[in-house]
Amino acid sequence: MQDNATEVTAAGIARLAGVGRAAVSNWRRRHADFPRPVGGTETSPAFALAEVEEWLRRHRKLAEVPLKERVWQQLAGHPDGPVTALVHAGCALLLIHDRPPVWLDISSGTDERLAALLPTALDEVLTPRVPGTARPGRTDRSRVNGQNPVNTQPAATPATPVTPATPATPATPATPATPSTPALAIPTAPRLLPSVPLLRGVAELAADRGARPTFEFLLGRHLDANPRQYTLTPPDLAGLMAALVGTPATVLDPSCGTGALLRAVADRPDRRLHAQDSSPELAALTALRLALHTRAPVHAAAGDTLRADAYPGLRADAVLCHPPFNERNWGHDDLAYDPRWEYGFPARTESELAWVQHALARLRDGGTAVLLMPPAVASRRSGRRIRADLLRRGALRAVVALPAGAAPPYSVPLHLWVLRRPDRTHAQPELLLVDAGRFTAEGRGGPDWPGVRETVLDAWGAFDRDGGVEERPGVARSVPVIELLDDDVDLTPARRLPPPTDTDGAGRLADVRARLDETLRLTAELAPPPAEPVPSAASGRLPLTTVGELARAGALVMRTGGHGGRARMPVLTDHDVLAGTAPSGTLPESEEEPVLTEPGDVVLPVLGGGAVARVVDEATAGAVLGRNLVLLRPDPAALDAWFLAGFLRGTANHRQASSYASTATRLDVRRLQLPRLAPDEQRRYGERFHALDAFEGALREAGRLGEQLVRGMYDGLTDGTIAPH
Repeated sequence: MQDNATEVTAAGIARLAGVGRAAVSNWRRRHADFPRPVGGTETSPAFALAEVEEWLRRHRKLAEVPLKERVWQQLAGHPDGPVTALVHAGCALLLIHDRPPVWLDISSGTDERLAALLPTALDEVLTPRVPGTARPGRTDRSRVNGQNPVNTQPAATPATPVTPATPATPATPATPATPSTPALAIPTAPRLLPSVPLLRGVAELAADRGARPTFEFLLGRHLDANPRQYTLTPPDLAGLMAALVGTPATVLDPSCGTGALLRAVADRPDRRLHAQDSSPELAALTALRLALHTRAPVHAAAGDTLRADAYPGLRADAVLCHPPFNERNWGHDDLAYDPRWEYGFPARTESELAWVQHALARLRDGGTAVLLMPPAVASRRSGRRIRADLLRRGALRAVVALPAGAAPPYSVPLHLWVLRRPDRTHAQPELLLVDAGRFTAEGRGGPDWPGVRETVLDAWGAFDRDGGVEERPGVARSVPVIELLDDDVDLTPARRLPPPTDTDGAGRLADVRARLDETLRLTAELAPPPAEPVPSAASGRLPLTTVGELARAGALVMRTGGHGGRARMPVLTDHDVLAGTAPSGTLPESEEEPVLTEPGDVVLPVLGGGAVARVVDEATAGAVLGRNLVLLRPDPAALDAWFLAGFLRGTANHRQASSYASTATRLDVRRLQLPRLAPDEQRRYGERFHALDAFEGALREAGRLGEQLVRGMYDGLTDGTIAPH
């Protein structure tokens, strides 16, 4: 069957053809045979993907559609929506991963045959891998985790994850009337038929990349395209939370999102994973993601965890949770007598303390839970009685203050709470407090995760083993619970830790002062000599060329930053280029081939209007080129890199090559100009531009050190670690 149902926007057409959106608009105006819109709106029309590809080939504007781009466009423009397409793709990839001969057999015939045979094949794979999966053609009365009866919808419409019905008034205050539903429902043949072209493309992509990386690529692209719809747990934070619970056999995430936390512990086949999320879409995607990452059974359910718990009889070894923050409608009026509130009934404004007690209720005695929390939970007066009882009974074992930028919202330094279901009475209970705020990175980059991980795990390991830690001023301390049980029961680490010692404070400031003195001397040495005006007789206008002309002539190669790349690679961001700092960014994990920088490359930001061009050195080489950046790689035989970068920084040059919107400036790099000069003359200019760059770097470093010194002096004088004389 033809893939006429898949739609693509003008932005998608531009990516397919490797042009800008303006070119697509021109094609629509100039070519009467350009495909007509089949959907969308007047301002953002949508076109049939098959018609667009045929038109592009006919007009020789499309030599070859990259497979990954074609698959992504098929998924994004699926008639039933991208999430349904992603679920169908994940089901097929799991079949390809587990039973490739079965896939080859059923996919060898027509599209109709594939759609007809696929549900049975999926049933054989999904049922053992994701227990409780709703089967087509009957109502499944299986139990999630062998405990809770699950009702599934009839097979007439199971193509999308099953949406739980609106909860009715509970028969008793502690028992919700509507149970959770299975995370996955095996789609029927009629609902699979529109997805068959996508599934064939996904299989071809998996043959090259593998089933698991293919799903991660598609999921990462979907999450990146809809950043406001999902709250993600960054991989480094998920890894830290997983490390804090050790090596449990049974793990629950009651608010699983995209499955990042369970994925961080899914590296052992004997682990039993349990997931639940109020969003049926996320529950389904998590189930498939985990099934592709582990051979262990994945129990997954969709439903409101607090109102309709899928695992009421579970006693897990560990609970990992990134709950929703600041929810008012969490079930306060319906759950007043719920047996989970062992430590007190949470106030309406304390939804996070409801999640804390739910996690404790699902742990076995001695089991560990780690929850990501907003910092206000540690000090709000409405929660002080529950905090006090958690401390008295030894359930709350540690509060860790993370650096700002660890997770959304990135401007807030979030906390980790480490809890343990009491299996004995502590004679003199203590609470571990850790403040990792000093690992906040400069600029917009993420925290120094190796430093955070080492500090937190070292402190928790010593505390868990010995019942206490050696005090580290400003970093870690084990506090007797009796000291915390005051009127506020404030557990904010920064308010309970002693300030850094004189060695940490004054000694560090002495080092900053010495570095500042040296940098100021270097700045004076690097200051350019007095400017010499060019005589009027020699100031004739030089012949000019543009970056676009140089690219067409082969004198340089032009590349743009991507939207994903391999995990844990440093990313050079536009902020790094503007601030002159080391690569600090991250990109969503995907199999998209990243653009890597090399020594001598010239990198420019295209948004914001700043006249900046940075030459990549050995220290920056190998970083991934981030978004909103353009890389120019000059041929050394034709262009000197510093000559190129210097002329591209001219203010007038940027002004004539920029376009302006109401709130932003965008640079058209191809229109930037530079003079046509012989190589020797280029090198003369390049040496002068290089010297100016060194002077600029010294000024920038002096400014940073000066700010550190001033802030450190203020802090030291006010907290008493530095004498005023």
